[in-house]
Amino acid sequence: MAKTTELEALYKATTYRVFLPGGICELRIGQPCETLRCWLETGGYKEFAIITAHNPGGQPVVAAQNAERQAELECALIEGNYEPYAGENVADDTAWPAEESCFIADIAAEDACALAEDFGQNAIVFGTADGVAQLLWIETE
Repeated sequence: MAKTTELEALYKATTYRVFLPGGICELRIGQPCETLRCWLETGGYKEFAIITAHNPGGQPVVAAQNAERQAELECALIEGNYEPYAGENVADDTAWPAEESCFIADIAAEDACALAEDFGQNAIVFGTADGVAQLLWIETE
């Protein structure tokens, strides 16, 4: 699915919760998170991404399929020598169920987007050492 104003608004109306050692960070697109900034600084990390394998193309699928896809994403990250941390994407619209996600420190935007594309995602959350989350859209040909 291509980027649309409606889709972008839905992604911006979501809390991206990340479970890191030492605490939980709740990220919103375009808003700084001091806790995350400090965590990144302490670890010497320059960038991060949040990726999910749930609901490819923004289309709901059954929970069992989402769980299987998410496990495949986690395995792909570990095989790629990344250390994923658990997360969940919680939409402001409570009709949309929370989605499991992976937070990855020190992953290049290109690598994160390529992985997300493999799992049929429209976008990822990406940021740098300042701890501000941004949307990066997956460019498909």
